[in-house]
Amino acid sequence: MNTLEQMKEELKQNIGAAVIAAGLASQEELPEVMLEVPRDKSHGDLATNIAMQLARIAKKNPRQIAEEIVEEMNRNKGFIKEVQIAGPGFINFFIDRSSLSKILLEMDQQKDDYGRTDTGAGEKVLVEFVSANPTGSLHLGHARGAAIGDVLCNVLETAGYDVTREYYINDAGNQIHNMTLSLEARYREALGLEAPFPEDGYRGPDIVRLGEKLAREEGDRLEQMEEAERHAFIRQYGLTHLLEKIKEDLGDYRVKFDSWFSEQSLHDSGAVQESVEELTKRGQTYEKEGALWLNSSSFGDDKDRVLVKQDGSYTYITPDIAYHRNKYNRGYGRIVNIFGADHHGYVPRMKAAMAALGYDVDQMTFLITQMVKLYQGGELVKMSKRTGKAITLVDLMEEVGVDATRYIFASRSPDSHLDFDMDLAVSQSNENPVFYVQYAHARINSVFRQAEERGYAVQVDPESLSALQEEPEFDLLQKLAEFPEEIATAARQLAPHRVARYLYDLSTLLHSYYNAHRVIQEDEKLTRARISLLLGVAQVLKNGLRMIGVSAPEKM
Repeated sequence: MNTLEQMKEELKQNIGAAVIAAGLASQEELPEVMLEVPRDKSHGDLATNIAMQLARIAKKNPRQIAEEIVEEMNRNKGFIKEVQIAGPGFINFFIDRSSLSKILLEMDQQKDDYGRTDTGAGEKVLVEFVSANPTGSLHLGHARGAAIGDVLCNVLETAGYDVTREYYINDAGNQIHNMTLSLEARYREALGLEAPFPEDGYRGPDIVRLGEKLAREEGDRLEQMEEAERHAFIRQYGLTHLLEKIKEDLGDYRVKFDSWFSEQSLHDSGAVQESVEELTKRGQTYEKEGALWLNSSSFGDDKDRVLVKQDGSYTYITPDIAYHRNKYNRGYGRIVNIFGADHHGYVPRMKAAMAALGYDVDQMTFLITQMVKLYQGGELVKMSKRTGKAITLVDLMEEVGVDATRYIFASRSPDSHLDFDMDLAVSQSNENPVFYVQYAHARINSVFRQAEERGYAVQVDPESLSALQEEPEFDLLQKLAEFPEEIATAARQLAPHRVARYLYDLSTLLHSYYNAHRVIQEDEKLTRARISLLLGVAQVLKNGLRMIGVSAPEKM
C-alpha cells in the first residue's frame, strides 16, 4: 500500500467513524466508503458521495448528512488541509500533497514491479481470444482482439490474478473440410492438373502458397492415394502449416498463448457426446422433427437450439458447449471470452447452455470487439497493397508497426467502433497517441543525459524531495501514486483501455510540466528533486507501456 493508498484508507476510516458518531447509520448499515479523484481540481484532491448513499438509511437530505459527517470528522489528521461540501452533498477533501513525494522512494525500491497489487488474490482466470479458424492469415479484426486480449492478460497478471491465455483451435467441422478441399485444388493446380475449386473454398493467398509448397515437397505422390487417405494427409498438412503461420504472426505481434486447445480433442475424448448426455439427463433437451433440441429459451435465449441434426451430426454450437463445460470443469474462477463483432447472438445461447448445465454464468464474461475501419490518405482502405486481398495482421505490422498498432487497439474500449488512421499512426506528432506517450519517455531520458553531462547522478535523492513544492509537481506525484489502483480497477472492470488512457494523461502532465519548468538549474537541491520526480514518471511510463506490449524508447 503506497502513500496515497494509505491516505485514502485512513480517510475512509475517518469518514466511517464520523457517520457512526453522528448517528446516521450503524456499523452494520454503513455502506462502503468510496473515494474518487475529481476531474476538476477545484473540487479537491479526493471526494466522496457517502452522503447520497446514506440518504435512504438516515432519512435525511444528503446535504444535511454531509454537514453532520464533516462536523464529526477528525480534522487533525495531518494530510487534510480543507474540507468542502458541494452540490447536493458531495464532500471534497483538499490534502497536503507534499507528503506524496514519499511515493518516489517506494517506486525506487519497486522499480519494474511498481503497479503490482494482490487485488486478484491468485484467482484463476482463463482468457480465450483470437481463436481464428486455421484457414488463412489473421485479419484486421483478429489484430484488434489479439491486442485487447494480450493487454488484458498483462493487466490481470499485474493485479495479482493467475491468468491462462488460451487459443481455441477450430480444427473440426465443415470449415476444415473446406480448407482441405481448397488446399487439394491448389495442390493440383501447382501440378498442372485439372482442379475444380470448391464452392465454399478458401481463396486466400496462404492456401495458394501452401498448395505450391505441398506440390514441391510431395510431387504427384498424393494423387496415387485413395481419396480418404489423401484428404487426411492434406488436412493435417494444412492444419500444421497454417497454425504455425498464425503462431509466427502472433509472436511477431508480441502475443503468446499458454494453451492451444483443439476442438477435435473434444470429439476424440467423447466430451461432446458427454455434454449432450448431461443436458438430456438434466431434462434440458427434447426431440422434435428427428433432431435433438436444447431448451435454451428457458434460460434467456431468444429461441431453442438444435444440438444434434436429423442425420446425427452435431450443430456448430454443440462442441462449443462441450468446450465451455471443459473450461468450468478446469476450476477457473473467472472465464473471459473475447470475440469479434459477429458474435453478439452467440452470447445468450452459450450462457443459456451453461445455465442449463448448472454452472454459474456470472463467472463467465464475453467481451465483444467492434468493427475496425482503416483509413489512409483520407480514404477507406479495404484491400492490402501487398496482396490485393483483405487487410491482415501482417499488413498492419509492416505498414504501421507493432508499437502503434497495439497501442491504438488497446487505447479504445472493445465495445466501441474504431476508425484507424494509418497516416496518423505513423506520424511523429502530438496527435499520434503512441508517439505522444513514447516521446514523453524519450524526453525524460534526454534530460537525464544532460544531467549526467553536468555531473548529476541520475537517481532518486531522498534529501532533496522537500524541494518539490509546485502544484504541477504535486499533480505528477498524485498521478504516479494512482497507478497501482488504476491497474487494479482496469483488472476488476476488464477494461485494459484504462491503462492507455492513464499513460496518455500522465504524458500530458509531463509535457506541460517540462514546457514550463527547467529541470537542470542553479539550485542543485531542486535539480536533484526534479530528476527524482522524472525518474518516477519514466518508471511508470515504462511499466505501463510494457503492459501494453509497446517499447519505451530512450531516444526518438
